[in-house]
Amino acid sequence: MPTLLHFADAHIDIANYGRHDPQSGLPMRVMDFLKSLDTIIDTAIEEKVDLVLFAGDAYKDRSPAPTFQREWGRRIMRLSRAGIPTLLLVGNHDLSPSLGRAHAMETFDTLEVPHVQVLEKPAFLGPDELWGLPLQVIALPWISRSGLVAHLDLPASDPGKVYEEMELRFKQLIDGWLASADPALPVVLTAHASVQGAKYGGERTVMLGSDLVLSGGLVRDPRLDYVALGHIHKAQDLNENAHPPVVYPGSIERVDFGEVQDDKFFVIARVGRGSTKVDWRQLAGIRPFIDRRVTLDSDSAGAPMNGALVNDRLRAALPPREQLDGAVVRLVVDYPREMEALIDEATLRDHAGEAFEFLLVKRPQMEARIRLPEDQAIGSLTHLELLDLYWRSGHVEPAEAEVLSKLAQEVISAARQGGLLTP
Repeated sequence: MPTLLHFADAHIDIANYGRHDPQSGLPMRVMDFLKSLDTIIDTAIEEKVDLVLFAGDAYKDRSPAPTFQREWGRRIMRLSRAGIPTLLLVGNHDLSPSLGRAHAMETFDTLEVPHVQVLEKPAFLGPDELWGLPLQVIALPWISRSGLVAHLDLPASDPGKVYEEMELRFKQLIDGWLASADPALPVVLTAHASVQGAKYGGERTVMLGSDLVLSGGLVRDPRLDYVALGHIHKAQDLNENAHPPVVYPGSIERVDFGEVQDDKFFVIARVGRGSTKVDWRQLAGIRPFIDRRVTLDSDSAGAPMNGALVNDRLRAALPPREQLDGAVVRLVVDYPREMEALIDEATLRDHAGEAFEFLLVKRPQMEARIRLPEDQAIGSLTHLELLDLYWRSGHVEPAEAEVLSKLAQEVISAARQGGLLTP
């Protein structure tokens, strides 16, 4: 019964909070991710697993800095030197958006690193391709929509058609490979994709409107013995207490406040034909995220308005100082514009002085009104222009407004094509 270690979504170059370590020069948040990665690599070597399967997204973007490539490479080379077979599936954050350009993990194939294989195309691997392991692996790396449009000559303006065709092709591939598989050997499916019914973590905002979703039936096929997924940051088994296990191990560290409550894991799976045992290994020492929100109004400040009462309430919303030690802390405050001068930011930062980083997000409330130019009527604006006015009137953050606008554009395009909306 082969033993494999499955992890995904390392994103080791995420450094969106904190400072740099003076000794290594690395951002301390990057060191958090590398610490989790070291735990995973150490476990693989110490327990002498038969196979390490990484299900995609080594980095946060497709052009990682050489320093981060070095740190990732050092860990993978440890597996290589230990003689542990390793499969690296290419994820959406590893793949260049330009056709023909190298992806972020291509170096391992180019240099022919021993015991390491990069999976950049759909493939079926038997024992001959898996260093003699009594195992079969079906690999579905991330395939960009633009790449499939070019390959299948599909209309790029219809994303629904593209994804429908992608899933159909994947199903045909998997059915064909399963039909030809050795019935005596277990079969593992690994994919970097979303699956219908999965619960999303904080990464959902970067995937809205541009995500292939595989059907639950495709991954729950009883001919499979383990499904090793990547792409969704929330750890979960989509076929719990049934066969095959359909597992997202999740990201190896908290990426942002969308994952504030999520524990982090990797998985040791003992894969047998018709029977697989899954051992969830929780990663220790994950940096805590603390997220609090307070809404102030005239009554909360006392009568008359009192700065001491306002700041007492804000401090009370935060945990005690000792619980803030080493945490990434965010306090969001909604308040009437006239209470701006009552908020003592210095006092709050002093209270959170032991935090790894303290983010005070002040959201003054005002009348949501945007005047149109005198020569412009509301009927002359497009749907997207009206939405842009709405985002601005509600003081939506620019990055969030951009994501929402992209999603709205795809919804509007689909509605027009279906005749539900006039141009």
